Amino acid sequence: MAITAAQATRVMGANDRVQVGIIGLGRRGGNHLTTYLDLTSESTIAALCDVNQAALERAQARVEKATQHKPRGYADMREVFADKNIDAVSMPIPNHWHALATIWACQAGKDVYVEKPACHNVFEGTKMIEAARKYKRMVQIGSQGRSAPNRQRAMKLLHEGAIGKIYMARGLCFNRRKSIGHMADSPVPPGIDWDKFLGPAPMRPFNQLRFDYNWHWFWDTGNGDIGNQGPHQMDVALWGMGKRAMPQSVFSTGGKYVYEDDQETPNTQIATYDFGGDEIVFDVRGLLTGSEGNMSTNNATGSVGNLFYGSEGWMCISRTSFQVYKGEKGEKVVDDKAATPEDSNGMEHHFRNFLQAVRSRNYKDLAAEVEIGVLAADMAHIANISYRLKKRLVFDPKTMTFPGEPEANRLLTRDYRAPYIVPDKV
Repeated sequence: MAITAAQATRVMGANDRVQVGIIGLGRRGGNHLTTYLDLTSESTIAALCDVNQAALERAQARVEKATQHKPRGYADMREVFADKNIDAVSMPIPNHWHALATIWACQAGKDVYVEKPACHNVFEGTKMIEAARKYKRMVQIGSQGRSAPNRQRAMKLLHEGAIGKIYMARGLCFNRRKSIGHMADSPVPPGIDWDKFLGPAPMRPFNQLRFDYNWHWFWDTGNGDIGNQGPHQMDVALWGMGKRAMPQSVFSTGGKYVYEDDQETPNTQIATYDFGGDEIVFDVRGLLTGSEGNMSTNNATGSVGNLFYGSEGWMCISRTSFQVYKGEKGEKVVDDKAATPEDSNGMEHHFRNFLQAVRSRNYKDLAAEVEIGVLAADMAHIANISYRLKKRLVFDPKTMTFPGEPEANRLLTRDYRAPYIVPDKV
């Protein structure tokens, strides 16, 4: 980037709206649009960017209809970063782009809201943290559970000892996923810049299954459901147990069961993390399954949430409520149900928290600062490495490597496709 962070940073007055550029206008991009449109007293959607021209034009029309202002449109995110009028970027983009886009944005003096998982691999997360610190940027990861009032109430009780000494946390990702089937490669549809979509990933022929949402299920661009839905529940598990560093070892098993389709990532996966004295167990099931642990979302498609087990009882946290059970008889002593959707999902709170930190210039004000988000993502990454190599792996949190495991260490990063290279020096 030719412009430095110091040169690019606009001095904001107390009543100035944060000028936001949204990069990525697909499914999650629609949620970002909705939320910023609800926060017009604090921010302005000043620019939009997508590699899909049709998606860009639809988003521009939506914002113009809501605000009578048409935001600038870009096909290349680097043009957004170079726009001196933009204060911050909000990036609901595919996993494989998270790190490089964040680094470029930090180098250009932009604050960043980027979706989870924070990074596509472990190496990238370290570079994101370095860039945020070097350029003094606010980098919020989209782990909005950190800003959800009901999740905050649950964590407060855990940290006050509501269930005694915690010895295990479980994350449940029983998220129903149907088969993606098979699809042949095809010409790139008009209006789509396939090269920019792939970015750091290897060049491959266009395939619809690798594009709209299903990119999650290919190793080039996604991380399976443990790295898709999983970071939300992984983050809550780490939060509840007070973990700020990686585990001593990981062992993950599973497979892609039942389906015969083009998906590469597992639809069933269990990961066990040993912290030396306590553990986290993460369970992914995309197939039909029942619920566990008195989840309030108990139904035929399973549950998404967390279970904590302690010396005096246990806690169940679902999408919309949490319960505490105590003693030998498992007496329910707390039953907290979210009063509103925002009480449980925290979306608007999380975006507002980001905008407040953009003003305060203190990254510690962020609810899900980049280090927090990277830790949750890295937990998924090392589980996937264990799964792919079919072995238990010892991990060194100090060096962020697998001692004596060259094959595993190679999977901590990737071969980048020029010019979309995550640099060693940010």
